[in-house]
Amino acid sequence: MSENRRRFRSAEWYGKNDKDGFVHRSWMRNQGVPSRMFDGRPVIGICNTWSELTPCNAHFRTIAEHVRRGVLEAGGFPLEFPVTSLGESNLRPTAMFLRNLASMDVEESIRGNPIDAVVLLCGCDKTTPSLVMGAASVDLPTIVISGGPMLNGHYRGRQIGSGTAVWQLSEQVKSGEISVDDFMEAESCMSRSAGHCMTMGTASTMASMVEALGIALPTNAAIPAVDSRRYVLANEVGRRIVAMAHEDLRLSRILTRKAFENAIRVNGAIGGSTNAVVHLIAMAGRIGVDIGLDDWDRLGRDIPTIVDLQPSGRFLMEDFYYAGGLPAVMRRLGEADHLHKDALSVTGGTIWDGVADAPCWNDEVIRAPDKPLTANGGIAVLRGNLAPRGAILKPSAASPELMVHRGRAVVFETIEDYHARISDPDLDIDETCVMVLKHAGPIGYPGFAEVGNMGLPPKLLKRGIRDMVRVSDGRMSGTAYGTVVLHVAPEAAMGGPLALVRNGDMIELDVPNGRLHLDVPEEELDRRREQWKPPVGKPTGGYARLFADHVMQADKGADFDFLVGSRGSVVPRESH
Repeated sequence: MSENRRRFRSAEWYGKNDKDGFVHRSWMRNQGVPSRMFDGRPVIGICNTWSELTPCNAHFRTIAEHVRRGVLEAGGFPLEFPVTSLGESNLRPTAMFLRNLASMDVEESIRGNPIDAVVLLCGCDKTTPSLVMGAASVDLPTIVISGGPMLNGHYRGRQIGSGTAVWQLSEQVKSGEISVDDFMEAESCMSRSAGHCMTMGTASTMASMVEALGIALPTNAAIPAVDSRRYVLANEVGRRIVAMAHEDLRLSRILTRKAFENAIRVNGAIGGSTNAVVHLIAMAGRIGVDIGLDDWDRLGRDIPTIVDLQPSGRFLMEDFYYAGGLPAVMRRLGEADHLHKDALSVTGGTIWDGVADAPCWNDEVIRAPDKPLTANGGIAVLRGNLAPRGAILKPSAASPELMVHRGRAVVFETIEDYHARISDPDLDIDETCVMVLKHAGPIGYPGFAEVGNMGLPPKLLKRGIRDMVRVSDGRMSGTAYGTVVLHVAPEAAMGGPLALVRNGDMIELDVPNGRLHLDVPEEELDRRREQWKPPVGKPTGGYARLFADHVMQADKGADFDFLVGSRGSVVPRESH
């Protein structure tokens, strides 16, 4: 071994000529590992969220194999390992319920094993934040590679987007515009290849976020899952992570405040999911960067949305890739002085080095900043007596005429109450009302479910009404749309002001001025507060109890209080 060759962390397992070293090497040899793999080269963990129960990630065995080839080509020792896979389409009550658990799995799997650097295979939306959160808590050299979006959906001569088409078509069934058979025909037309949602939902947003943060290689976000260039990128990731191990280029050097500020701005430019707010706050908390709602308000409010993708716009991720992908967006942001160009990337250079010459091939899909889809497209942060700790709204997906609105509250105490009453033709509601859903927050609906984008009453849909103001302490799918106020904090289950809203109360929404107000006298709210009782039925055991006892509110990223911060990569004590 060269005198100046770096001694890696894995040497604590494989580099000793004693009983312990014998044990670690010998058992690895039963897989046919040759002696040269224990010669001091870096061990690269390939953290894989493959699962047939996570359709978005079902092709990850192939991606992992291309990463492995790259690692071997660069002289590393690749070892693949599984972690909890979170599939939004199948997992109940919601994948968000298990995001923090998966992050714990990732953290302890990396720290407890002979790993010098790690590649995170992310796809379905919660797998990205959970893997990054877990890896950040260990702080080794790390690269993310996303699984990529599905090919565009096609239905009866038009493009349809995953998730977004579901909300649109299901409401057309309720309004009588299409039949149930028409609706079912779209099922196979929407999901026609491997990959995650091809709309700018949470999966595509988070794939864009890791690229904007600098922890993924340029073009990571948009290459379709079945495009051979996704596998070329995987090979490059494998090669690059070996170099990062030698450079000791850790996550903490890349995930800086500048990186998170870049990501917030990019999220506004792409019309990204509201879920990015809770995920980026949680990811920042793990690496020790203090990012909050005030940062989202300050940095994102004036960013124009220049990517014309569903659910905010017209196109889909395949079109986005052909138009130039995220590098083209970041170049336009940088040229408009909306980017920290000197932020470090996993390439070893700056973010700007990777996008300065990025071409844009389609000015309809990726618009010029002076011709935006929405002039102020960043996430809008709302505060007031109904949301003292904040709430959020996505302007690019909302109706401009509803951005300033005053209406009568129609209250649903739970999502079950909503389902029981929403189709009632006698429901006292019209298009001027404000729909309010309680008990959908991190504790109230354990896991913080995507139920905030309540479908409109069928009797209004039949009249052609397509949007109303909706207010909730829950989340909504990144593929959804509408004038929907989300993440109201504190949530109703904690006795937040949302718990006090009653039918007939007037609610004022003023997005330009960041205001969400319950127009009820303070004395009356005090009286209601004295009468309020917390909901019964707190989980008595298991992970659900851990969740309820330790989850933080939406404005803190809904992480567990005891997981905030990085615990480092100190090698656990020997057990032999």
